Amino acid sequence: MIKLNRLAIPLAAAGIVLASVVPGVASNIKDAKVDTTSSCGLLKIAVNNWVGYEADAFVVGQVAKKRLGCIVNYVYVDEQISWQGFAAGNVDVVLENWGHPELFDLYQKKLRVAEDAGSIGINGVIGWFVPPWMAKKYPDITDWKNLNKYSKLFKTSESGSKGQLLDGDPGFVTNDEALVKNLKLNFKVVFAGSEAALIQAFRSAERTKTAMIGYFYSPQWFLAEVPLVKVNLPTYKTGCDAVAAKIACDYPIYKLDKIVSKDFANRGTSGYKLIKNFQWSTKDQNVVAKYITADGMEPEQAADKWIADNPNKVNAWLKGLVKGA
Repeated sequence: MIKLNRLAIPLAAAGIVLASVVPGVASNIKDAKVDTTSSCGLLKIAVNNWVGYEADAFVVGQVAKKRLGCIVNYVYVDEQISWQGFAAGNVDVVLENWGHPELFDLYQKKLRVAEDAGSIGINGVIGWFVPPWMAKKYPDITDWKNLNKYSKLFKTSESGSKGQLLDGDPGFVTNDEALVKNLKLNFKVVFAGSEAALIQAFRSAERTKTAMIGYFYSPQWFLAEVPLVKVNLPTYKTGCDAVAAKIACDYPIYKLDKIVSKDFANRGTSGYKLIKNFQWSTKDQNVVAKYITADGMEPEQAADKWIADNPNKVNAWLKGLVKGA
């Protein structure tokens, strides 16, 4: 869920950028010894910076490694740089793409180094949310037209005389500054800095009954802990977000899909076929994400637990690829 404001990074630099994100991961790709007895070989999975994506990546990666004999490299990298990895040969798959038609046009239509590998089975939602206590006490606050009436409740030292609209990581997909301006709202966008900080802010706001409005999204395991209430922005219509500076509508529903390297797809390995077959539900993803965050499990352990608990779903992805699936 990253904004498209850093496409100026040269494609030739993608390998350097990737290697610098997680030392010893991307930089070791060229040196990895591929098991030539396996129909999978080396599988390079991009891991973007939100825990739901991490859940996707490690479940697919553990199945690929343990059931197909793949050599799995996890490349921790921002989303738009992941796409640069298709051209540089450092990334085989982005497992959770949140729209990005500009990236798809560049890497699929123009450069012809990427292609769509189908849905992961989940729709993504982005929007503005308030903690449950606020929606209960101020029921009309969920209509954007009433936000200015309540703006003073949201004032912080960071927002000054305006109400604070809290966003997460500055890299997440966000139209919020344009929305505040174009809807003439007396608010200032302030960045929490990360998904974890945003979650903690909402958790604290609900516990202490402190006023808060902020950017959030689904799927997200935290919504099972604190059922945030979405604010209704002007209804999204096709094309209403075509010009970034003029956006005055809600976010669209994102049909989350998988994007793969064209070269990887053409090789047709068992790893590629697993990724094509991979689909699960919002509930599935949230379970694994909760294991990683709230329960403090390592991603591999969280993935292994879910895999052990869901053999029928895993076998459906592996149908025709291994015996007994």
